[in-house]
Amino acid sequence: MAPPNHYCFFSTIFLFLFLLSFSPTSAVLPKVNVRLPNAKNPLPVTPSKLVKRVCKGDTIDRNFCLQVLTTPEAVAVKDPTKLGTLIMQLGAANGKATLAAYNEMVKKPGSPQTLKALNSCVEAYKYAIQSFKIVSTELIDDPMTANYDVSILAPEITNCEKALTDAKVEAPRLYDGNRLIKYYIAMGSRITSILEDQSKQNNY
Repeated sequence: MAPPNHYCFFSTIFLFLFLLSFSPTSAVLPKVNVRLPNAKNPLPVTPSKLVKRVCKGDTIDRNFCLQVLTTPEAVAVKDPTKLGTLIMQLGAANGKATLAAYNEMVKKPGSPQTLKALNSCVEAYKYAIQSFKIVSTELIDDPMTANYDVSILAPEITNCEKALTDAKVEAPRLYDGNRLIKYYIAMGSRITSILEDQSKQNNY
């Protein structure tokens, strides 16, 4: 068995290639929680039926979804609740990485309008990160509320993007982060919708 540091090396290579595949700029990707713990094989595998079901949603970026969820551990998950928990972890991790980028920008000199836009995005990301955590606790007992709580995050990020555009903020890294978290929100909305349908069927 290869030593743990080999796993870290291969995981780092995977993240680097993954980042390049999505944007020519420095996209903000989570550096933690990209895989489930104790990953033994960093190479992509065939997506499970559950993963395919999640990634074929109308609002889903299919390529992104499959790249994120096609790991040995993710495809081994048969329970939508556990997969939902993973998606929320990934969304929160990405949110934290992007929030850090916003906090860096806030410290730089800029116009009042720029600062106002950045601060509005900081608040939106704080809300999103907290919501991802809350949704994880709602998946089993209240998937309907979970679906609502994750779906309403999209307008928050859209408002953030509009504020950046109106203030003419030039920061590709931030826009990339916004794009990626919207992917996670869409994935979260999809998995919670699946859980909500499953809950309704169980009640009949």
